[in-house]
Amino acid sequence: MASAASAAALEFLQTQGATRPELAEWYAALADLYQRKLWHQLTLKLDQFLALAVVQAGDALIQLYNNFISDFETKINLLKFAHFAVVVSCQYTDKDAGISYLEGIISKLQYTRESRVEEPILYVKMQIATFFLEKGNQKDCKNLLEEGKSTLDSMVDVDPSVHAAYYWICSQYHKVHQDYSEFYRSALLYLAYTTVESLSEPFKQNLAFDLSLAALLGDNIYNFGELLAHPIIHSLVGTTVEWLYHMLQAFNTGNLVVYQELCKAHNTALTAQPALVQNERKLLEKINILCLMEIIFSRSSDDRTIPLSAIAERTRLSVEDVEYLLMKSLSAHLIEGIIDQADGTVHVSWVQPRVLGLDQVKSLRDRLNTWAGKVHTTLLSVEAETPDLVSA
Repeated sequence: MASAASAAALEFLQTQGATRPELAEWYAALADLYQRKLWHQLTLKLDQFLALAVVQAGDALIQLYNNFISDFETKINLLKFAHFAVVVSCQYTDKDAGISYLEGIISKLQYTRESRVEEPILYVKMQIATFFLEKGNQKDCKNLLEEGKSTLDSMVDVDPSVHAAYYWICSQYHKVHQDYSEFYRSALLYLAYTTVESLSEPFKQNLAFDLSLAALLGDNIYNFGELLAHPIIHSLVGTTVEWLYHMLQAFNTGNLVVYQELCKAHNTALTAQPALVQNERKLLEKINILCLMEIIFSRSSDDRTIPLSAIAERTRLSVEDVEYLLMKSLSAHLIEGIIDQADGTVHVSWVQPRVLGLDQVKSLRDRLNTWAGKVHTTLLSVEAETPDLVSA
């Protein structure tokens, strides 16, 4: 015989099905799985149901939680329960009410005393941190992030969704503080734990735009290959900000000419981005450094003594400015080498490894083929000049 709570839950589903006939089949399916206590199948069905846009209007999910999910919440996978709770919390128009609801969820999770309960608790806490940030309470947000980092470091086999939740709020915290480098790092880590297919197109476009700006403006970010290789960056193609995608490609190859052409062609769009306008000199310095790295990369290892005049010609700088550029690159540990002012050259012994684009990989392949040819020629020469050994 069904308990009073079970009867109330079923009555709620029946009422909702009658009130919203377009969702009647969904409510009937939920009721069927609930009655048969098929918790795993019910979890999967709920996951699909909560993702429906039509369900997320008003307080429908809050009512669903209060009148249905709360009756069996701790009988299902606790991390899935945390996922559901976070979705429901976003329906609260008042952030404080959402935080209070999630704090109640954490208490319920703690009460279960399950061995891996820290995982769903951390997931919920990251949503609370998000609410704090949205309220402008950066201090409490930061405290939860620091606590979350310690918890993550102490755990093994953490679900990707928990990692993703942590790195997402980290990225948003750094975005608020305009810390481009940390935002870039956190956002890429978020993407490492998230399938791009699960993201909406507007979300992908906004994230790709923010990542592109961060890559251009971030201190010590001189490697654009990882971002350009990620499928999310193609969200910019075909949009009004496609120029940003092409600008990243210009920076990745250190192509100063293309960069300057893009600046002229998209001057209006560029001036609409205050961060780019304010950092115009910084951007020029960065692409010059990348141009220098490309010059070095394009040369073979036995041809790394480069005239300063050759660098000046490619970067359109004076020799004095080239020397400053080299010192900047040396101090940033992007290259290692010695500047010979007397001879007007620089000998580069090492250049920072980078994620290569297709054209750069092809260039590397051609150089390896050339090297292999030289080795083969040397081998033939040695064999021809080595006298046959006559056995005694």
